[in-house]
Parts: sequence; C-alpha cells; structure tokens
Amino acid sequence: MYIRVGILTAPHIEFEQREQTFILKNVRIGIGFHWDRHEDQEFAGQLEIRDNADGTQTAINTIDLEDYLCSVISSEMNANSPMELLKAHAVISRSWAIRAMQKPNHEGYDVCADDHCQRYEGLLRMNERAVEAVNATRGQVLMFGDEICDCRYYKCCGGRTEIWRTCWEDIDVPYIQSVQCDYCKSPSPKVLRLVLNDYDQETKDFRDWTVKYTDAELDAIIAEKSGMDFGHIIALEPLHRGASGRIDSLKIVGTKHTETIGKELKIRYWLSKSCLYSSWFEVSHENGLWTLNGHGWGHGAGLCQIGAAVMASEGHPYEEILSYYYVGSRLSAPAQ
Repeated sequence: MYIRVGILTAPHIEFEQREQTFILKNVRIGIGFHWDRHEDQEFAGQLEIRDNADGTQTAINTIDLEDYLCSVISSEMNANSPMELLKAHAVISRSWAIRAMQKPNHEGYDVCADDHCQRYEGLLRMNERAVEAVNATRGQVLMFGDEICDCRYYKCCGGRTEIWRTCWEDIDVPYIQSVQCDYCKSPSPKVLRLVLNDYDQETKDFRDWTVKYTDAELDAIIAEKSGMDFGHIIALEPLHRGASGRIDSLKIVGTKHTETIGKELKIRYWLSKSCLYSSWFEVSHENGLWTLNGHGWGHGAGLCQIGAAVMASEGHPYEEILSYYYVGSRLSAPAQ
C-alpha cells in the first residue's frame, strides 16, 4: 500500500536528487504554530513536482505506507523514545493514515506532511528503533466494532482528555472519551529529553502555562487574526467548555463588534500571534492586563503523547496504552 504525501507548496521547489533519495530545500514545519520554522529534509520514495494553477509548485512524495510510518513516529516523537510508545504510535498513525486515504481532504494527494495531518519529516530524525516499532506492529490498526478508529492525538492533555465534539463535528465518537490522565502531570526531565524532538524541547511550559497581553496587544492580535474591527476588547466570555475544560464557544465583546467563535482551534488562533497551546484556560483582566492561565498542548482528544510516554517508561505495554486513551477499542489481528 502506497501513500501520497504533499510535502511543500512554494513558488518554486528547490530539490536535490540523489541515487535513492531526494532532498527538499526550505521545507516549512509547524505551520501557524509556535514552533513554525524551515529546514532541509531528505526523503525516500518517489518525488513528483506538480505545477499548480496559481503558478506555485507542490512537492509530492509517493512512498510505501509502512516506510511513511517509520518517519511519522520519529517526527512526532523522538525515535529514542520507549519502544512501547513507538509501537502505540505506529498503530494509531497507521489507523489514521488509512482512514485519511479512504477520504482525502487534500487535492492531488492523500495527506500533508505537517501537523494539519501528521508530522512527516522524511529521514531526518528516523533510526532503527522506529523501523523496529513499525515492523513489530506491521499491519495492525485500532478498531471499534468493524470500523478502523480515527485515531487523533496531540502533545499533552494537561490532566484530562477531551471529547470529539469539542474539537470537530457535533457527533459522539465512542472511543474518543474524556479520561483522567495523571501520567502527564509531572513527567521527569529525563523522560521529556528522551521523547521530545529538538524543537519540541524548546517548549518548557506546555502542561500549565500563562500568557499575558496588554489591552493594546490583545486588541491588535484579535483584529489581525479575525480581520474585523472589534474596537477595544472589553470581555472574553467562555460560553461552553468541553469535558476537559477546553473552551469550544467563546464570546469576544468589543466596543465596536461582538462575535462568538469556536471551535477550540479557532479560539487558539484568534487569541495568539501564532497559536495558543490549547483552549483550556481561565481568563482574568485587571489594570489593563489580560491573563490566560492555561493547561495542555493540543486539542486534547485521543492519545496524550506525553502521558503515553510516561506510561511506556513505567513499563505499560502498547496494547494497554491504546486501550487507556481509546476507550472500548481493540487491536486488529496481530502482525504477521
């Protein structure tokens, strides 16, 4: 099974073809998030440069699904992570990818290479442990009834995971339930150094965090992100929170305009120059200063990567990790 991955769209794609691999120049990663940056990346598989109607080009990598997964799990988490975490991630990344291939939401390829889909950074951070984890779980997917699970995940839940409808459609997904997660509360520095890739380690306060804005700063951020003239912001009113405490409906009150927005990702974008870690926060406003005291990194639905890393470091097998975060799910037939 092969998957087509859209790596990069730019006015002109710069690449270097090698004997069995190729290098793409200036690939943007973490698009729109606080770790947004560019780097050169090397890939296996086939490269296609597609000319788009708007004059840009897109680099598309066609690669075997299992080889793709070796890169994904070492891009999402450090390939030196505990083996049971890597195995768990191989299963959920495979499950998600197969679902995405059945119903692509990109034109001309199955998935993109950034956090919008799954991080896929080629051979840059991959090692033999990633290959071992993928081979050990080869072909395994997570199931609920007769359906392959749409396995969502993120960096850190902050203490409790979220339900589906807080983040996406207003439906109940039975295996995406809110569960108490004490594992991510106080991960040791040793575990974090082991499981986080280099640029993720730059984020020091992802579980419990505080953001402060002056009145003028918040006015400017919301005006830029919304494209609307709210005037002076006088209130941020959470109207509804999900099971974890993440806000999925927020009323923004200005002197010129009032708007209610959701869901959680839109709230995160509108209240930050880049993107807030999560929408689980409490708001205070005093003496011209807005304070957001927040929790967690990511949407919170499904597997908490830091929590799963701690579980793996404590000796929990990958099957147990998966059943903890995806309630009522089961593994497909064992890998052959």
